Amino acid sequence: MRRIDAIAIVFGAFLVGGALYLLFKAIGFDETNAGIWSQAVFLLGLLGWVGTYAYRATTQKMSYLQQLENYKDAVMQKRIDEMTPEALAQFQAEVEEERKRQADDSAPPENPVP
Repeated sequence: MRRIDAIAIVFGAFLVGGALYLLFKAIGFDETNAGIWSQAVFLLGLLGWVGTYAYRATTQKMSYLQQLENYKDAVMQKRIDEMTPEALAQFQAEVEEERKRQADDSAPPENPVP
């Protein structure tokens, strides 16, 4: 994010807060209550926005992480597409061997002797 973007977001937040205040005054609240309610609504909106960020961060569904995963998949697919049939067969054999070794490592021992 560029510095001007951060400044624009802060300026927009001030505008939203002021608009909420004017909205509550137009509805009929006095100045004190309009200020209190505009701050309360603004704070709840801000907490909701931060909550969605926290949710996306904990579930690893942030746009950057998705883009990075898509990029890695595309690079791997391009490398596989560029392989010769012999190299592809060797690669598949290595992958199968690695999967078999991992399955053997995670399997419980057979009939342990006491």
